[in-house]
Amino acid sequence: MTRQTLRLYDRLRDASVEVEPSTPGLLRVYSCGPTVYGRIHVGNARPYWTAMVLKRASEQLLGLPVRLAINITDINDKIYAAAVEGGVPSAQLAGEMADAYRTDTDALGLGRPDSEPLASLTIEEIIALIERLIERGAAYASDDGDVYFSVAAYPPYGELSGQRPDDLIAGSRVEPGEGKREALDFALWKGTKAGEDTAWDSPWGRGRPGWHIECSAMAHVELGEDFDVHGGGLDLIFPHHENERAQSEAAGERFARVWMHNGMLRLTGEKMSKSLGNIEGLAEALERVGRETLLVFFAQAHYRSPVDYSDSTLAQAAATAAGLREALRNARRYAEARGAGADEAIRVQADRAFGAFKASMADDLDTPRGLAELHGLARAINTAVGAGTADPRAVAYAADLLVRALDVLGLASLDTSPEASADALALAAERAAARAAGDYARADELRDRIAELGFSVRDTPQGPQVVPLDG
Repeated sequence: MTRQTLRLYDRLRDASVEVEPSTPGLLRVYSCGPTVYGRIHVGNARPYWTAMVLKRASEQLLGLPVRLAINITDINDKIYAAAVEGGVPSAQLAGEMADAYRTDTDALGLGRPDSEPLASLTIEEIIALIERLIERGAAYASDDGDVYFSVAAYPPYGELSGQRPDDLIAGSRVEPGEGKREALDFALWKGTKAGEDTAWDSPWGRGRPGWHIECSAMAHVELGEDFDVHGGGLDLIFPHHENERAQSEAAGERFARVWMHNGMLRLTGEKMSKSLGNIEGLAEALERVGRETLLVFFAQAHYRSPVDYSDSTLAQAAATAAGLREALRNARRYAEARGAGADEAIRVQADRAFGAFKASMADDLDTPRGLAELHGLARAINTAVGAGTADPRAVAYAADLLVRALDVLGLASLDTSPEASADALALAAERAAARAAGDYARADELRDRIAELGFSVRDTPQGPQVVPLDG
């Protein structure tokens, strides 16, 4: 049987393309990570989610191993400004926020990338790349210790973002600096300025790298000169990714074969960002709505689409997670009961749904379509359990396939539920007795007390069931 291939939308070619790894049997992916000057928000988590789900889908569904690098930008103007405002050394701030970023993204339960390079540990490679650009006539040093990339030396400039250099120049409000020849030229190396407390020696004097060259060097170190997929947020296409591509290819590298960009999260109709002040921290969001709800929220929109972050979209995600969890609970209870049913139709339905989920994930990570398939399988499980004629082994098989698919999205935990506490079970028994005696006021009071313990009671033909409140 032919292995299903991965297709992704390539921003440069403006088309969905089949991804053919440059190294047979290994997909090499680089995704731009955070600039660590503060705790990350939910919008920052979307590119992390996209990259990690790509890795999980490729490895778990398509059998294609992935080497994923997500960098941490710990040298940047924003870090210097935040450090001055906070009255702490910039290296200390960057280190603390990098640790916080790892902690916050760990809580998503998606695993870690294969490597997370730091700009501050890639200085030697950055300097070597800049020297190569100067040698090739694509960069020049100014008298004040800055080094600039010459956009004119790279004729394809603007192809990735769909912008013409002439139009950019005509609309630019940035005049050439003292040592800058043209308005579009951008800094590769910056001589130390007032207020900057970290610097490194270079052939052009003490200074630090520019933002764009950091990612080119880190991608080269981690993945080589010719890798398969470059990811990141849509807001990075220009100037960051345009400049990455220009300087890397001007240095003689093939660089990325596919450019993959996720859409923005919107709050009050605008993209979520620290500069606009319309943000919710990832840690706060996880505490408020829970990991599973947040992961379903990400999955219910295609990664390339903008998505509104609102109470209604989060409530929809919570309901979807609850429905999947309940179907798995029903399946496990039914399988444990070992009924006499022999109908195996649910097994066929599960195979079809899993195949459709796999196809949707291979088709540009179409998680909304994939999630719909899993929701359909959950309904089929509930129907089979309700009919009472299904083979328990077939029901267990369907549940196992559902969990296997959910695990790609980081949602295998929906198959586990906290056991009802002894207190909740005792209150449920007391409530049942109150209902039997017709004391419904007392039964309602007991139901509320059970809810305070984090559980709810469902009255079923088999008797009351105590389940977690979110189910």
